[in-house]
Amino acid sequence: MKIRAEQLQEHLQKQLLPAYIITGDEPLLAQEAADAIRTKARKEGFLERDMFHAEGNFDWNQIINESNALSLFSDKKILEIRITSGKPGDKGSAAICELCSNPNPDNLLLVIVPKLDSGTQNSKWVKALDALGGNIQVWPVDAKQMPRWIQQRLRAAHINANQEAVQILADRVEGNLLAAVQEIEKLKLLAPDGTVDGNTMSSVVADSARYNVFEFVDKILIGDAQSAARSLRGLQNEGTEIIPLLWAVTRELRILVKASELVASGEHSDRALKSSGVWEKRIPLFRSALQRLRPAHLRMLLRQAGAIDRGIKGMRKADVWDEMATLVLSFAGSQTLQPSNIKVLLDN
Repeated sequence: MKIRAEQLQEHLQKQLLPAYIITGDEPLLAQEAADAIRTKARKEGFLERDMFHAEGNFDWNQIINESNALSLFSDKKILEIRITSGKPGDKGSAAICELCSNPNPDNLLLVIVPKLDSGTQNSKWVKALDALGGNIQVWPVDAKQMPRWIQQRLRAAHINANQEAVQILADRVEGNLLAAVQEIEKLKLLAPDGTVDGNTMSSVVADSARYNVFEFVDKILIGDAQSAARSLRGLQNEGTEIIPLLWAVTRELRILVKASELVASGEHSDRALKSSGVWEKRIPLFRSALQRLRPAHLRMLLRQAGAIDRGIKGMRKADVWDEMATLVLSFAGSQTLQPSNIKVLLDN
C-alpha cells in the first residue's frame, strides 16, 4: 500500500498496519515519518522497540527469533530494521518475506532504507511489505517546493509569515530542511507574537549562531578541515545534539556516493550532482568534495557514519564525539581515517 508522506498522519489516525517501509534520502523527513509511526504504535500498546542494523554479515535469524520470542516487558513490540545499503541480500530478502507471510500480531515491522532504484522497488521483499503494510517514499524538497514547505512548517508552528519572509528563509537554507527547521524553532522564541515580516526574518537569519549546522557542513564540503573541526567543537560546546549533525553529514555523503557512481558511469560531474538532488548554488561545493574524495573513500565514510549512529543508540561502545571529529576531518580531506583503522571502529 503506497502512502504519501504528507498523508501519513491522516492514515495513522484511521489505522495502524502490521508493517511499514520508509524509503528516501531526506533524513529529516524519513525520521519524522518513523517517529509518527512509533508514536501511533505506542498508543496501540507497542511499548517495546528492538532495532537491527542490517549491514555486512548480519545474522537475519536474529530478527526471526525475536519475532517469535515472548516479551517479558510488554505484550507488543516494534521490530525496526535499518538497511543502509538498501539491499538486504538473498538471506535478508527471504527473512523479510517470511516475516510478512507469517506476521505476528504482537509485532509491528518497520523497515527504513535509502531511496530504492526501480529494480529493488519491484523485488520480492519490497512487494511483501507492500502487500502486508504501507510503503512511504520520502522525496527531497526542490527549489520550487521549498517556499511552500517552509510556509506549511511556519503555520504548524503558529507563525504567520508573509511571502517575503518565507522567500528569505528559503534562499538562506538552500534546500537544507534541518537548517530550516532550526530557524523556525528560533523564530518561535524571537517572534512571540507569532508574526514575522521580511525585516524580522532577515534579522533572525543574520543573527544565526556562530557555529551553525549548515555552515559547518559547507566547511566540510569545501575541504576546510581545521574550520570544520572548530565548528564541530563550537556546536558541541553550545549544547547541540550530535544526532542532527550526523544526519546532516550523512545526507551529504549519500548524495556524493550517488553522484560518484554516476560519474564513474561516464556522466559529467555537475549533471551527476544535479540529478542527485544538489541545488544549483551548491554544486561548486559538492564538486569540490567529489573531486577530492574517491568513491571507495565516500562509501567508507558512510559506513563510519553508520557506526557512529550505532554508538549513539548504545549498540556499541564508542566516544561518539571523538569519532564524529575523525569523520569530519576525513570528509574534509585530512588523512585521519584509512581502511586500515576504520575496521577497528566498525567492528566495535
